Amino acid sequence: MKLLANIRRLLHRRYIRATVGLLIVTPIVLLCIHGSNKILLNGPDTAQHDLQIITTDGPRIYADDHSKGNDILLTLVRNSELTDMIDTIERFEKSFNSKYHYQWWFMNDEEFTDEFKEAVELKVSGGARFIRVPTEMWSYPPNIDQKKAAASRENYKKQKINYGSSESYRFMCRFNSGLFYKLPELVDIEYYWRIEPSVHFDCEITYDVFKYMRANKKLYAFNMALQEDIRTIPSLWNATMNFFRQNSQYVASKNNAKFITDDDGSTYNLCHFWSNFEIASLGFYRSQAYEDFFKFLDSEGGFFYERWGDAPVHTLAASYMIPAESLHFVANTGYMHSPNQDCPPDAEIRDVLHCECSPKRDFTWHEWSCVNKFFEVNGYVKPNTMANLKKAYPYIFNSMVA
Repeated sequence: MKLLANIRRLLHRRYIRATVGLLIVTPIVLLCIHGSNKILLNGPDTAQHDLQIITTDGPRIYADDHSKGNDILLTLVRNSELTDMIDTIERFEKSFNSKYHYQWWFMNDEEFTDEFKEAVELKVSGGARFIRVPTEMWSYPPNIDQKKAAASRENYKKQKINYGSSESYRFMCRFNSGLFYKLPELVDIEYYWRIEPSVHFDCEITYDVFKYMRANKKLYAFNMALQEDIRTIPSLWNATMNFFRQNSQYVASKNNAKFITDDDGSTYNLCHFWSNFEIASLGFYRSQAYEDFFKFLDSEGGFFYERWGDAPVHTLAASYMIPAESLHFVANTGYMHSPNQDCPPDAEIRDVLHCECSPKRDFTWHEWSCVNKFFEVNGYVKPNTMANLKKAYPYIFNSMVA
């Protein structure tokens, strides 16, 4: 009995020591995790990465207009989408490019037909170029288990998730996430405006967005923001956090992280820039910071084992790597990508910009849109009235009333 009592006393002491130790260690661990998240939210003061606007040393593509940089409109499209592409070109030329005549370049994972090229060349005002995407950019990287990828697609198909069963959609998302800007044809391009077939621009765009971004040192621009389907990216947030914890030097000071997390980095709120409308400096994508980020994600396999899209990938990178002041919201364009429409609710803006859309369909300022959050977390004035435009965005306001 005495021996049993001694054992009980010994175990009790160990229990107390273990409990006290746990009480001491737990807040330290939580403090470390919280501190790590704070670094991700604010960026270290010693961040060394360089995401400045990069001007290439190559030949200028607008030799007759030295006020332009090497900036292009860029579309990934198939031959079968010709009718939709022509409609988009006509609308965008009317809205913007008939005034500025930027070149429009087209990419395809197959050869463009003569019919496609001839039809498009008749419609664009700034000239066209046609690029074949090489097979190595539209296929599996060597680290992917293709049987596992096929099983994942079958699982997504059963869940009835959009493009869940599509292999080519995954090739496209990986290509748009980290490969398109490596095309040799784009080596001298500085900014690009992504435009997809079947989209509409139903309001006049009264200023040269490329020149505005250069003048104001903007690196990334968007028009719509909404929430992603969590089923398509279940592990993307954790992968992203792992990368930035290992590479905190790439986290920008005064970044846009509060747009994508509501709890100091513990979870992703799923807000993302809808990248079917995207204007960006290719210098950002070519930076060591972004290249390392893409390689890390690519090694995780989520483009194929899940259904990671380029929109959340671009958003997470831009929100952590780029200062919020270098992001630009391109407002009041009348942009339409089914099922969402941007149509200014303000009647005066619609009148000035000759909009041909119904404000009842506007998603930009809808409660489900993440655009409101972008302005609120950064303390920016919303460009949704003429008074606000005049106050906070005088260059854009003056272009509208000129």
